[in-house]
Amino acid sequence: MRGVNRYARHLRSAFSQKTRNRTDVLRRGQKQRQLIHTNSESLSIVKPDRYGTPKFINLRALSVDAAKFSNGDYNVAGPLVEYERRIAAGELVDGDSCQVGTLRELQRLYDELVNSAQACRLDRYAVSEKSGRSRWLWSRFIPQSSYSPVKGLYLYGGVGTGKTMLMDLFFDQLPSNWRKKRIHFHDFMLNVHSRLQRHKGVADPLEVVAGEISDEAILLCLDEFMVTDVADALILNRLFGHLFSNGVILVATSNRAPDKLYEGGLQRDLFLPFISTLKERCVPHEIGSATDYRKLTSAERGFYFIGKDSSSFLKQKFQQLIGKSTAGPQEVEVVMGRILQVPSGANGCAYFPFEELCDKPLGAADYFGLFKKFHTLALEGIPIFGLHNRTAAYRFVTLVDVMYENKARLLCTAEGSPHELFEKIVTISDAQQIAPRTSTRSRKNDVSDLCVDNELGFAKDRTISRLTEINSKEYLEQHAQLAAENRNWQNGDNQDALQL
Repeated sequence: MRGVNRYARHLRSAFSQKTRNRTDVLRRGQKQRQLIHTNSESLSIVKPDRYGTPKFINLRALSVDAAKFSNGDYNVAGPLVEYERRIAAGELVDGDSCQVGTLRELQRLYDELVNSAQACRLDRYAVSEKSGRSRWLWSRFIPQSSYSPVKGLYLYGGVGTGKTMLMDLFFDQLPSNWRKKRIHFHDFMLNVHSRLQRHKGVADPLEVVAGEISDEAILLCLDEFMVTDVADALILNRLFGHLFSNGVILVATSNRAPDKLYEGGLQRDLFLPFISTLKERCVPHEIGSATDYRKLTSAERGFYFIGKDSSSFLKQKFQQLIGKSTAGPQEVEVVMGRILQVPSGANGCAYFPFEELCDKPLGAADYFGLFKKFHTLALEGIPIFGLHNRTAAYRFVTLVDVMYENKARLLCTAEGSPHELFEKIVTISDAQQIAPRTSTRSRKNDVSDLCVDNELGFAKDRTISRLTEINSKEYLEQHAQLAAENRNWQNGDNQDALQL
């Protein structure tokens, strides 16, 4: 009997302690909410949901203390909170209202994903281990379609408005155990074509490829979404149809609104269903800022030399970079078994005449291969672009995109400034605003080689902006830091800050 009484007293004591603990947790939660409201006049948080995640309505004036405050069951977290922390720490310039509006959209998506993580099958450790091909074979017998309960986000706007930075900030806040992937659109499509080659002979290789991609990443973040290639345009609708059916959530950035994608392209009528699918599965959001943040950086430390007589100067700077090493021809392996010939290279630095990189039939795959091996490109003789070298202009735009994505360094000689290189490239609407020549108006050189091209006309602003940033002090410092961390870049005496 004494044992029974002792056990009963133990149960009562344990129950009382549990009740006190629960009461303490509730009191701490109330104090936390009071502290958050005290530290920020414009912060509003509704009651946490059943997952313990607070819903953010307005975080514009969030203080650093409130952003860092966390307690037990839930944390104040997300891209908007991190953005405010970086501004308070001086890591970012105080954003404009357009950036803050975009961050609210990203925060909304972040909260939805956290609340629906299980339904979206985001946890990488809880997914099936079936391979893409076996998954496809199984689907032949039991067709399945599981659209995500959460819609993605399609961010579009002008160059330099911070789209990539905002998406990366969002991506970096996501849990590490999620099936997520962040990749440039060029690289993504190269990967798709490589997988298609591997699955030749299958009845529907696109379905297999989509199965493999969705097995690896349910949340897919694509930077610089743009469609200029007819082959890509023709497969995107079916590819993303399969991806969305597999539950993939897309977050994309682009310079073009969804309805403007592949505008004027060959067989665009076959591409239009993809636009409808994209708008159905993603929330389009425009970043309307007129500020180009890339151009706010200082560009006095760049290696952009103007003039046809700068070749010897460029070679001198190239030799300073490689030090005592002797530069010579090298080869670079490119995807799908191709080889790119490098005229001269040493210590992670490659030297090319413009014609070798942009007048030959090369593309994004070749450029990605180049910058996997070389961190610095010396490019000699960038010309003024116009109708006569439109194809070279397209390749140069792609080259700069890939270089920027890999944070590579550029030394170059050019016939003009970044703006002057593209003055003769205009969109259709720009061309319509150019006054026609009359008998009293002489033919000017600036319109004699005019190239009217919508895709190139839109892409040129991005390229001008990126060329400006690539030559800035901030970009070069970031390049130097990344170069120092890469083992392949530590084989020689590489100097990352030249004195002009």
